[in-house]
Amino acid sequence: MEKVFKFGGASVKNADAIKNVKNIIQKYSDDKIIIVVSAMGKTTNALEEVYQNYIVEKKLNLQELMHEIVNFHVEVAAELDLNTALVKESLLSHIVIAEEKLKTKVGENDFIYDQIVSLGELFSTTMLNEYLNKSNLKSSWLDARTVLKTDSTYREGKVDFKETSALILNYITENKSHAQYIVTQGFIGADKDGYTTTLGREGSDYTAAIFAYSLDVKELTIWKDVPGILTADPKKFDNVEKLSRLSYSEAIEMTYYGAKVIHPKTIKPIQNKNIKLHVRSFQNPEYEGTIITSDGLLNYPPIVVVQNDMMLIQIFTKDFTFVAEDHLSQIFSKLNEHRIKMSTMRNSAISFTICVKNPGKERIANFMNDLGDNFSFDIFTDLQLLTVRYFQDALIKNLTKNKVILFEETMKYTIQLVVKPSLQLIEK
Repeated sequence: MEKVFKFGGASVKNADAIKNVKNIIQKYSDDKIIIVVSAMGKTTNALEEVYQNYIVEKKLNLQELMHEIVNFHVEVAAELDLNTALVKESLLSHIVIAEEKLKTKVGENDFIYDQIVSLGELFSTTMLNEYLNKSNLKSSWLDARTVLKTDSTYREGKVDFKETSALILNYITENKSHAQYIVTQGFIGADKDGYTTTLGREGSDYTAAIFAYSLDVKELTIWKDVPGILTADPKKFDNVEKLSRLSYSEAIEMTYYGAKVIHPKTIKPIQNKNIKLHVRSFQNPEYEGTIITSDGLLNYPPIVVVQNDMMLIQIFTKDFTFVAEDHLSQIFSKLNEHRIKMSTMRNSAISFTICVKNPGKERIANFMNDLGDNFSFDIFTDLQLLTVRYFQDALIKNLTKNKVILFEETMKYTIQLVVKPSLQLIEK
């Protein structure tokens, strides 16, 4: 394969969007392309509601819970003039397989999540593949779980790159003469027992990077609903700029700090193979977009990343010692065990402070309980984390106007600020 394309949920949200994807692909008639696709529109959100109903209300009839989602896809299939009976049969077959897997590990919530929420990508790719073939574009459907292998960390599977690369190469070698386009799912894989795993929310970009890495392609294109990578979220700020070029390292910094245009894990695999990443607009496919390579701009404008629903956790020792290496080792171990990811941190003699995306009350409570009675906590919620690369004093003043700064960390090119309109201490 010569190219890898990734289309997100917005690019396949309805029949017109799927037709647009077909029109884009048609323009590359001389290329063989792996097409990685997310779930349609807000399907993942809808499936998360199904998951909640499944575990909370103990409704074990997955087909009944999935009724509206299936109907939505069948309605889109009708608009695409597909054989709706065959499409529905395919969708229901995916549900039946998921139900069989769910019977084997009752009560393991992360496992249940992956078996249910993964259905969105299976549905969307089934639809797109059928439509491409109906449009006389020779396409083949690949179940990503047969080639993308992970461990059994459900909801955040860790990819076995060696096995995955070998399986992808073997599949392409065996099928290279059969189809010009191969449609497969983002976000999902499978563990050694064949159970479905997911790679983390918004993980389809990462899937595309894994395929690009495995196949040594020259270019990976991610099609978005924005003209490229912007200096800030256009929904939150005016006068944002499009960045024409980014270096791998700058892209890694941006995604690490929470920029949502690209999944954080996407960059490293393509950097290791020096693969060009092209972020383009599916709404205006003729636009150049943003190119990410080893070389970026010489001078970057200020880049602002805003993350909401953040928590600031201050951890104190109850004994007469300072926060030392043994305490930090224990804290980091428990953060990893409970899969709580830090966005920024600071250590002082009497406390260790971290800012995290709110993982939910249950996970935070379990983390605090596991740390034991030697620690106490102050927790602030409903915060914003502002990260500004190449910051300017006037911009920082404007961003923090009418906000209380709870935490500030300044580095050479980056400033991070945890802010809140008013203080609200919820636990102590």
